[in-house]
Amino acid sequence: MAEHNKVGQIGEQLAREYLEENGYKILEQNYKTKYAEIDLVAEKAEGFLGKKKLVFVEVRTKVGENFGSPEDTINKQKLWKVLQNSKSYMAFKKWTGAARIDAVCIVLKSDFSVSRLTHHENIIAG
Repeated sequence: MAEHNKVGQIGEQLAREYLEENGYKILEQNYKTKYAEIDLVAEKAEGFLGKKKLVFVEVRTKVGENFGSPEDTINKQKLWKVLQNSKSYMAFKKWTGAARIDAVCIVLKSDFSVSRLTHHENIIAG
């Protein structure tokens, strides 16, 4: 397995565990659409009434930040793909409720332990 695939898998597992510990229910992992792949699809009860919201999560993982942060790898093209994926998923599942797109950005140390895990909510406003 290529090194970047291993790093990506570690990152997705860490993101999944983090989200589950914070009240998210993971519905899908590595959900493929015609546009690309959604790393994680989760559901989160929010607000006073606990209405469920779909949360599409883009996971970005890097070892060290010498060559930029994981956040630096999220560009307009990547965001467009995530947005198209989320629309496709909602149409397929006939979801009519609220939804948002988040990013979980992880920096690993050289031994693959976590240096930083940052959860950015609602990265595409509008």
